[in-house]
Amino acid sequence: MITFIHAADIHLDSPLYKLNAYEGAPTHLIRQAARAAFENLVNLAIDDAVSFVLISGDLYDGDWKDYNTGLYFVSRMRRLRDAGIPVFIVAGNHDAASKITKHLKLPEGVHLFASAAPETITLDSIGVAIHGQSFAGPAVTKNLAAAYPTPASGYFNIGMLHTALTGREGHASYAPCTVDDLSSKTYDYWALGHIHKREIVKENPWIVFPGNIQGRHIRETGEKGCMRVSATGAGTVSMEFVPLDVIRWAELPVDTTGLENGYDAVELFTRSLSSLMDDHSGTPLVVRAIFSGDSRAIEDFVAEPDRWKNEIRSAAADISRETVWVEKIRIQTRPAGHSMAPDLSGSPVGQLSVIIDAFKNDADALGQLLDAELSALAAKLPPEIKHGDDPLQTDDPAWQRMILDQARSLLLAHLMKEKDAG
Repeated sequence: MITFIHAADIHLDSPLYKLNAYEGAPTHLIRQAARAAFENLVNLAIDDAVSFVLISGDLYDGDWKDYNTGLYFVSRMRRLRDAGIPVFIVAGNHDAASKITKHLKLPEGVHLFASAAPETITLDSIGVAIHGQSFAGPAVTKNLAAAYPTPASGYFNIGMLHTALTGREGHASYAPCTVDDLSSKTYDYWALGHIHKREIVKENPWIVFPGNIQGRHIRETGEKGCMRVSATGAGTVSMEFVPLDVIRWAELPVDTTGLENGYDAVELFTRSLSSLMDDHSGTPLVVRAIFSGDSRAIEDFVAEPDRWKNEIRSAAADISRETVWVEKIRIQTRPAGHSMAPDLSGSPVGQLSVIIDAFKNDADALGQLLDAELSALAAKLPPEIKHGDDPLQTDDPAWQRMILDQARSLLLAHLMKEKDAG
């Protein structure tokens, strides 16, 4: 029986974006999250006495100039060496940009595949052949898999590759190839990296993305970890996902339909959060709360936004004993009766709603609004706002309609509040 760990996209010492700006967040845990997840990976390999470990690219996180990152990695590789567990690595796009990767000597027992051409390493004692090729630069646009060698006869053959296959949302199309390209090699297992979402692409042969080992922002939600794989000499493969992350990102939808006030919305949020915490078995969570639905609770949120955001964050800290941090609160709800009662249909409030609906439902009008107003604004936005973990998608009609809905909610709530006060 052969056992191995397939991991990828370690991004060692990569920060958890924006979380350290939130007051009360666990700064030390945030700074050490990538290392702690990697420590869990090393401990898993040693505890399970696996045959070897595969890391399919992006061990590092770009052009790090601090050698402490590399020295930490080397020290953990020595632990695996001392346990008799070899490690095999292909460099990905982030590794190719790293000075650490290029200059830091790796300890015995760690093999970094060459970038000039695919190479094969055989582990004769257990009948395994591992084929791989590293990235030569930060942007590889040719099909590397095409040149991979034929399988070694009588061995369990593994291909390691950092690739987006034919493309995956949110990831550059590096080392493009098709599933057929990989299947045609007749390897037993393809250990892929680059895509941060776990995916079993195919089972015969096995083509697997394990995802990254630690989520870094709200687009990397859910459990993160590695694949623990067992294989027999006959080519039978079984695997299980093992979570390694120490902080987990999650979106929490809260449907406020029919709620009368902000207190009701906070209570519903608290119940929903309690259920989410149960699902994640005590792992610290970073949560984005998304409030939606037609309700009067939005009037409270609009009238005192800072107060209710802090009520929500306070409720999260209380119920979780400060193991949950609310990264962002998004309001997608509308005031109850937003479609306008008949007696308001001819009023300025009603006319405002009609104008907003006209823009929302008219693609040409929406396009003109973009050209006249939003394009100039978009050009002035810094890159992190346009391309970060939660970008402003000013050229996306769906995003524009969502913003119009939110603008209507805010405007109508203010106007109705002033009307009631008058």
